[in-house]
This record gives sequence, C-alpha cells and structure tokens, in this order.
Amino acid sequence: MDLGPVREKIDGIDREIIAKLNERFRLASEVARVKHKAGLPIYHPGREEALLRKLAEINPGPLSESGMRAIYREIISAMISLEAPMTIAYLGPEATYTEQAARKNFGTQPNYAPMPTIPDVFAAVEKGEADHGVIPIENSTGGVVSHSIDMLAETDLTIINQVYLSIEHCLISQSPLEEVREVRSKDQALAQCREWLARHLPHAQQVDADSTAQAVKQAGELKGVAAIASELAAEKYEVPILAKGIQDRANNVTRFLVLGREPVGSGTGHDRTSLLLSLNDEPGALEKALKPFSSRGINMTKIESRPSRRKAWDYLFYIDIDGHWSDEIVQAAVGELKACCPLVKWLGSYPVRG
Repeated sequence: MDLGPVREKIDGIDREIIAKLNERFRLASEVARVKHKAGLPIYHPGREEALLRKLAEINPGPLSESGMRAIYREIISAMISLEAPMTIAYLGPEATYTEQAARKNFGTQPNYAPMPTIPDVFAAVEKGEADHGVIPIENSTGGVVSHSIDMLAETDLTIINQVYLSIEHCLISQSPLEEVREVRSKDQALAQCREWLARHLPHAQQVDADSTAQAVKQAGELKGVAAIASELAAEKYEVPILAKGIQDRANNVTRFLVLGREPVGSGTGHDRTSLLLSLNDEPGALEKALKPFSSRGINMTKIESRPSRRKAWDYLFYIDIDGHWSDEIVQAAVGELKACCPLVKWLGSYPVRG
C-alpha cells in the first residue's frame, strides 16, 4: 500500500492543528491579561473540569475520553506555564505516587518541588515558596492518611481540587526474593500489600519509610532489603523489580488533594465540599451534626474521626459532602450546623472529576 497520500493528509492536519493551537494560545493570553488586571487566578480547576466534560460530550471518537483528557491536560499546562509559571510542592522524593498525581493534575510544565514530609508541603505553600501543594488523603484499601487530616485541621490553606490515581505496587530489590529479610515502604503501601507479603515473605520484617521512593533508594543500597513502590521509582533509582501488581486489591486507588492559599472559582454543578467539625460532649451530638445534611438530602460521601490533640478523648470529624460551599442548600445546612457544633471549618470546595 502506498502510504504517501495518507501521510500527506496527516502532515496537512498537523499544520492545521499547530495553527489552531497557536491561535488558542493567543486567545488564552488575552484571557490571562484580563485575569491579571482583575486579580483573578490563572489556574481554575473548576473551569478546566467543565471544559473537559464539554469536550467529552462533543468527542465522536475514536479518540478515547482518557486520551482526550491527557492531550488537553498538556495543552492547558503549557498555556498556564506561558502566562504564569507555577511551582508545585508534593510529598517527595522524586518518583513517588504523589508526584505522579501532581503531574496528572498539572501536566508536565510546572516546576515540581519534592518535600520530605507532608507538613513541609503545607509550609511551602503557606510561605509562598510554592503556588500549590499535593498530598495523599486516602486509599481505597488502606484508608485515610491521618497525618494529612491532622494538618488540614491546623492550616489556613484551602482544598481546591482532588486527584484519583490507580496504584500498582511492585516489590523492588537488588536481592533475590528468597534473600529478602526486610520490606520497607510507606505505611499505607505496606498495608495495601499485607496479604501478598504474608503469602510470599511471611518472615520478612516490615519497616515504615518516609516515602515509597525513599524505600527504593534504601533497597538499592542494602542487601536483603526490598521496597514496595511504583515501577517508575524502580526505573528512576535503577533497582530491579522482583514482582509487579502485589497490591491485595486490583482496584487500588489513592485520592490526593490539591492545596492553595485561596479558594478558586464557584461551583460547577458537580462539586464536593470538605468540612471539619467538633462536637459538644453530650448524648446524640453526632446525630445532631448529621441531621442538617440528611434532612436536606445532601449526600455525605465521607466521615472520619481524628483526635483533636487539644485534650484527651476530644475528637474532630472530617466530612465530605456533595455540593459547593456557595450552594444555597449547603449554606442552609452549615448555618444549622453552627448552632450545634463548637467548630465548623470549611476546608474547601472543588470539582468532582468526570
């Protein structure tokens, strides 16, 4: 088959795409100038999600929705970088799952700054050293990341977006499986592979590491030590993979939060709001706190209790509900909530990903 004519058509389409992309960049620059004058943020996750949903509706295929989102994620990333280069702090070191989540949300163009701990991510954004931060908040198998919830209770930062990332764990070591005596990783990763470890390495000691990537670096330096981390981390630190897909649940997903210093945008019609509550020490206190939502048909997608760290046996409740803080029905529920709860803290409202 003579592919010449087909390739000529592709070349012509590529020229059209480049011309249209540059036209789009020029128009985006005009929008950015108006935003700068008005003091509005360039990065607007709600507007981006609304755009991606609209593109999904008009996309006839064969380009998949995930493929379309990936392409436009990079287009938007390049446009934002052109107008307002961003620095994104994340739980490091490099090649962690949190870095993958950050890049999934912001694309390849920002400057990425790995931080040694979750509090360091918060501090970088609070001090203005980074524009936004990305932290893990919960896993579908291992549950919540308690340190992240504790930090949300103390910070003035706002949740402006969320990212879901499918997690595939690998066992990584320079030693063969039969010589592994110790397995290191983040506590969440160890918990997500508990059954696999019990079957294949029942006598190996499990040791918490500050991050999955740090565990890989240690596994590359120490004999008899293995790490649980991503394939990307194994490639970056050049440590062999002994086994892939060792997580106990095939549908293993981690949810990450994107943090900013200020709220961004209004509701999209498909949003989520996070709140932090404290309760009076009295019978039925939790029931009273939940009633403002249930009576209005507001769906609560999550509730998690954490010690307040102010006094013994005092707890805070982290709650996610459907809806945006600015929605009239949410404001009515919060107004009623404030009458029965000593503390009602809005942590942020953000779009639910399509």
